[in-house]
Amino acid sequence: MPDEITDKSISFNSARFLVSASKLSECPPDEGGEVAFAGRSNAGKSSAINTITVNGKLARTSKTPGRTRLINFFSLNRPACRLVDLPGYGYARVSRDMKDDWQKHLDNYLSQRQSLRGLVLVMDIRHPMTDFDQMMVEWCEHNKLPLMILATKSDKLKFGQAKTAMHKIAAQLKGFSYVHHLVMFSSTDKTGLEESRTALTAWLEGTTAEIQST
Repeated sequence: MPDEITDKSISFNSARFLVSASKLSECPPDEGGEVAFAGRSNAGKSSAINTITVNGKLARTSKTPGRTRLINFFSLNRPACRLVDLPGYGYARVSRDMKDDWQKHLDNYLSQRQSLRGLVLVMDIRHPMTDFDQMMVEWCEHNKLPLMILATKSDKLKFGQAKTAMHKIAAQLKGFSYVHHLVMFSSTDKTGLEESRTALTAWLEGTTAEIQST
């Protein structure tokens, strides 16, 4: 798999739905580069993707968190360059067998997808570092996968409260070398938008060696 894609600059506004997959074999060809978004179902993941891509309908937001159980791929203007919306964790009203099957395919994607350049973990700044969040941080560290954390819904707190929350999150992440970025984010007032876009661009445009060394 070539590390370099093309010299074409990435435009996040160009994001378009590509395909949905329920298992690894249904995913697009494993080439180029992609960044996946994960998070609990009520953490604001879909809103974050829609804000970054300036497309309010790209990632579906639902009043029933956890309804989407597919891995959704979005193409960008740069060839073989993608954003990926992973199924929301928690609150899904499905059978235990279906949930176990869903988890297995998600694990396969995260562990076997060679074009995966990094993971964006979306968490509510008011309720950060849940058991799921901690598990994902530890998984990325173990598998040497670069991680960016978006602490969403920062507009729900006063600025001082939000800064205090960020300091607490940073303290909990101390020692995790694969957490490359911790960004205060708000889909409402666009806090952290440019910072997150810059980080995503670096991952998608850089070589695997360059990403892991940052």
